[in-house]
This record gives sequence, structure tokens and C-alpha cells, in this order.
Amino acid sequence: MSSPEISSSSPGPSATTVADLYVRHHGWLQGWLQGRLGNRQDAADLAQDTYVRLIGSGRLPPAGQSRAFLTQIAKGLAIDLFRRRQIEAAYLEALACRVDAHAPSPEYRALIIEALMQVDRALDSLPGRVREVFLLSQFDGLTYSAIAARQGIAVATVRKYMFQAAQACCAALA
Repeated sequence: MSSPEISSSSPGPSATTVADLYVRHHGWLQGWLQGRLGNRQDAADLAQDTYVRLIGSGRLPPAGQSRAFLTQIAKGLAIDLFRRRQIEAAYLEALACRVDAHAPSPEYRALIIEALMQVDRALDSLPGRVREVFLLSQFDGLTYSAIAARQGIAVATVRKYMFQAAQACCAALA
């Protein structure tokens, strides 16, 4: 029985092993994704991205767990897709509310959406309390004093949490 991890001397999973997984499970994975996503094109894209992620990981599924392994990767990619679309929709909605008629180019919009995705991932990685304080400040417009009162914490703690969140956002965009 071979190890699910690829030896460090190998640049990644062997083509025949990944090819075998692809031949045996690609059709099933794409059908499973289409059932979850309701969109054939998205399912095809995510199925392909699943194998790209598999190759990039340098890992192979344990024997008898190929579908579970592929499903786990595909679920993560589907979550990323939904998050990206939510962020994109919110950005486009905010853009539509702008008073000026100047719309950014598609390339600039794509860069902005990617930056927003990076900030979203950074905020998602923060402890819940830190993230909540940041969102109360930035989206609800609450003052540090109001946040402290609402959360039952000191203003100094709000400042500390805001600093942590700002650092995470800056690191994500660096």
C-alpha cells in the first residue's frame, strides 16, 4: 500500500496516478458538483480546479477514499466561489450606487474583487471577537466607545482588536 503523501524527491503526484483518478472520478465529481451548484459550467470549472489543487498539493488520497478526498477539495473550492460571488455582487451594488458615472475598467474591477477576497480571507482567519469588533467599526460605523459598551470590553481592548484586524488586512494586501 502506498502512502498518500508523495515523497519529497517527487515534484508532485505522478501523472499516471492523477490521470487514473481523473479517468475514474472526473465524471462523477462533475455530476456531483452540478447537483450542488445547479450550473454545468461552474461544475466543469470546479471539477477541473479540484484536480489542479490535487496536483499542487503533492498529496494523493488514501486507498478507498478517492471520492471523499476529491469531494473535500471541491467543497472548499465551491465555498470560495460562493464567497467570491457574494463579494463581487456587493462590490457591484456599491458601484451602482455611486453618483459619478465613471465605472472602473473590467481589469480594475477584477483587481478590486481579488483584493476584497484577500481581505475577506484575512478577516475570516481572525478570532470571532476581533472580527466582530472590526465589522462593528467599519460597517456599522460605531465608535470605539460604543463598541466597548456593546461588547462589554474596555476601549483599550477595542483598540487592540482593531489593530489586529488592520494588521491582518494589510498583510493580506501586501
